[in-house]
Amino acid sequence: MAKSEAKELFKEFKIQSVSEFFRRNAAMLGYTGKVRSFTTLIHEAVTNALDACEEAGILPYVKVEIEELGKEHYKLIVEDNGPGIPEKFISHVFGKMLAGTKAHRNIQSRGQQGIGISGAVMFAQMTSGKATRVITSTGGDEIIEAWVMIDVEKNEGKVVKKIKHPNPTGWRGTRIEMEVKDVRYIRSKQGPYWYLKLTAIANPHAHIELIEPDGKLIVFPRGSEEIPKPPEEMKPHPRGVITDDLFRMAKKTRRSTVKRFLVGEFSRISSQKVSEIVKYVAALRLINGVEEEQKKKQLYERLANGEVDIILKSFGKRGKQTLRQVEKIMEKEPSKLTWHEAEEIIEAFKYIKFLAPPTSGLRPIGEENIEKGLTNILNPEFVTSLTRSPKVYRGGIPFQVEVALAFGGSLSGFDILRYANRVPLLFDAGSCVTTSAVRSVDWKRYKVDNLEDAPMVVFVNVISVHVPYTSTGKQSIASEEEIYEEIRLALMEIGRRLKKYLSGKHRKLHQVKRRRTLEKYVDEVAEALSILTEKPKEEIKPYFLGLIEKKFEAPEVEAAEGEA
Repeated sequence: MAKSEAKELFKEFKIQSVSEFFRRNAAMLGYTGKVRSFTTLIHEAVTNALDACEEAGILPYVKVEIEELGKEHYKLIVEDNGPGIPEKFISHVFGKMLAGTKAHRNIQSRGQQGIGISGAVMFAQMTSGKATRVITSTGGDEIIEAWVMIDVEKNEGKVVKKIKHPNPTGWRGTRIEMEVKDVRYIRSKQGPYWYLKLTAIANPHAHIELIEPDGKLIVFPRGSEEIPKPPEEMKPHPRGVITDDLFRMAKKTRRSTVKRFLVGEFSRISSQKVSEIVKYVAALRLINGVEEEQKKKQLYERLANGEVDIILKSFGKRGKQTLRQVEKIMEKEPSKLTWHEAEEIIEAFKYIKFLAPPTSGLRPIGEENIEKGLTNILNPEFVTSLTRSPKVYRGGIPFQVEVALAFGGSLSGFDILRYANRVPLLFDAGSCVTTSAVRSVDWKRYKVDNLEDAPMVVFVNVISVHVPYTSTGKQSIASEEEIYEEIRLALMEIGRRLKKYLSGKHRKLHQVKRRRTLEKYVDEVAEALSILTEKPKEEIKPYFLGLIEKKFEAPEVEAAEGEA
């Protein structure tokens, strides 16, 4: 009876492809709500365009065009001047989930999961039933025009139609056209316009154009001619990996021994450090074999204090034997490393002091470029920025925080501009570490009495090879303690700069007021002295005006009057 019930239960058993999973759970990719879904589509296409241009060393020119076809029915066109896509990769780029040039590498990038643009193609296909039209050229003799759809059962892209055109002008770039329904275009702070505006701030080297559904052209001009250096791939740090990472890496490596694998494929591990790892693995084996709990606890404490040599010596002959056994592990083929041995190595990592991971692979926007972006797009009265030194979270994952503050000018009201690897985060602000860090600062200390009404914008960009997003929608950064503290420290520093600026401004305005008060009485004083001295008023008046001029330095007063 039980056997037949089991057969009945498993009659509908089916293996689900990645594409099928995300088709049923599109909200996980950010496709939830009509406005947010539309913004997500544009985000994925623009992100791809900027990444491609930067990797190829090209100053990006990105054009976004939105054409209204019916109620909540649009055609979205995104065109760039990037390197183009080779013909054989078109179906993979636009039709295969979890595929890309960076998804498998330890490298800083805007997109990290390889599901961005293929997810957009799938959403357009789900809502309109239409293929995505891709026009691309690498600058050669041909332009490829292809219509791509996703086979969700197989997680594969299918080119349903393809045409090749001559390319007499040598055009190079990619143009994507997709029809999408059940979305809405509105000019809100979560819509496409705002997304592109924020993208322009964090990417001042990019020229971005938007043609809205009513035909209005909006241009976010390039503010810098400096192309960001492409990020470098970074080796994982010992403190940033778990047992499964080490075990899987060992199976894939081409290194001949475990020792060479550790030295060659991890940062901050040298041959000398491997000898240290051997000692700690041996010591942990010996300690784990101790039955008395109190003694075991004491040995762990001594190991944490770095007394590994003393511990090995205390076990005498057994200590030497265990050390030799572990040394043999380091000479075996990495593919033969067992799960338990990988677990022992990871445990040893926790007790060893490693240098902080290298940060050469991190690519901040830079203080000058952030200020250019904010000034170019927002036109504030005062702007300042700060790029903090790189740090690590979870013990071994490098990250860096950049903050900026814009005040006054054309600004009205308070706003937080959140970014991760230069990408604007428009949604899920309440659960983001950036929001909580900004709100935790006592802004009254920096002469901002009413934060919500202050004409102020706070900019925060978190960069890392692994930004700890709270979900696959990539709109909110998790509350990692180290990231939270770095943002706070950076904000307090620029807060002090704002306070200094506002204090100086108030002081100058006070001086202007005093000068004007004194000038009011010059005529009366000159007239009174003219009567007493019997000298003409016109001779006395310049003397007093000269005294006032000396009292208040002209350049400082003029600047204050301009601000007033």
